[in-house]
Amino acid sequence: MSASPPFHLAFPVRDVESTRAFYAGVLGCPVGREAERWIDFDFFGHQLSAHVAESDVLASNAVDSNAVDGDDVPVRHFGVVLSMERWHALRERLRAAGAQFLIEPKVRFVGEVGEQATLFVRDPSGNALEFKAFADPRKLFQSSSP
Repeated sequence: MSASPPFHLAFPVRDVESTRAFYAGVLGCPVGREAERWIDFDFFGHQLSAHVAESDVLASNAVDSNAVDGDDVPVRHFGVVLSMERWHALRERLRAAGAQFLIEPKVRFVGEVGEQATLFVRDPSGNALEFKAFADPRKLFQSSSP
C-alpha cells in the first residue's frame, strides 16, 4: 500500500465548541484554522473541516443503515483506517472518555480477506464515524471474489 495524499472532508455540525471538545478533546485531533462558523482538524493526517449548518441539514444524519456482518451500519459515515496498535489505543481512549459506541468495538469478517477491527461512534452533531484496522493492511482493497 503506497502513501496517499491527505483527503479533505467538509461536514455539517451544530456548533464549533462541542465539535472542538469531541474531535480535539476526545479523539485527540489537533486543531487547524478556525473561524466563528467552522473549524479544521488534523484527522489522523487528513483535513476535516467542520462547518456549522442549519438543523434541517443535520437531521439527515441519523436514520438509514445497511446490515453488515450482523450490525446496522449507518449509510452516511466517515472515518479512517488505522494501524491495529493505533486502533486499540483509540478504542481505549474512547472508553476512558465514556464514549457511547454506536457499534461496539469488534473484529468482523474473521478469517476472511477483509478481517478488520471496527467501531462506530457519533460526534455531538450526530455524524457517524467508523474507525477500523485490518489484520493484514495489504488486504484493504483486496476482493474476496476469485
